[in-house]
Amino acid sequence: MAAVLDVVRAFFAPTPTFVIDVETPADVVAREALLDRAMGPERKMKSSEKIRQGRLPAVGLALVARDRSGRVIGTVRLWNVEAGVSREGQTIDALLLGPLAVDPSHEGKGIGSALMRAALIEARKREHGAVLLVGDAAYYERFGFFAEKAQHLVMPGPFSRERFLALELKAGWLDGAAGMIVASGRKLSQPGRRRAA
Repeated sequence: MAAVLDVVRAFFAPTPTFVIDVETPADVVAREALLDRAMGPERKMKSSEKIRQGRLPAVGLALVARDRSGRVIGTVRLWNVEAGVSREGQTIDALLLGPLAVDPSHEGKGIGSALMRAALIEARKREHGAVLLVGDAAYYERFGFFAEKAQHLVMPGPFSRERFLALELKAGWLDGAAGMIVASGRKLSQPGRRRAA
C-alpha cells in the first residue's frame, strides 16, 4: 500500500523547482555572487574561510542547486581537513562543511536542506568519517550535528564554541579527537612563471 501511495504522490507532485547538481568551473562567478548576497562581505573574515583559502573542495563534494533555467540558487562545499589528533597521536581526517547558502529570493523552499542531505550522502559514499562545521545548532541538529563530538577541537582564530558542531559518518570516528583544525586538501595550483631563457 505504501508503494502505491508513493506513486500517487509522485504523480500529483508539482514539477521540482530546483535540482541538485555537481558544481562546475562555469559556476564559480555565480556561486561567489550568491555568497556575497546571502552572507555579505564579512564572510571572508571567518575562521572557516581562512582554512579554505588556497584550497580546492574535497573531490565530488562541491554541489549547487539550480533553478529550472539552470541558474545557481544554492551552494554547499566540503573541504578536507585534519580534525586534531587521536589519543594515540594520529591525525584524524575529516571534512569541513561550508559555506552552505541559498539565494535570498529562494529561501524557505527546502533548498538548503536538500543540499545538506545530498552533500552528506555523497560524503558517506566516498567513505569519509566525519563532518565539522560552524553554524546554527538549531538548524544543523536535524542533520545529526552536535557540539559534543567537537568539544576538544578548536578552529584557528575566533569562533563560537556553541556553533562548532560535528557529525560522525562512521561511529566513533572522532572519539578522543583533540587539537586544531587544519587544512589538508588539494591546493589551488599557482600559475606557472616563465623562466628566462
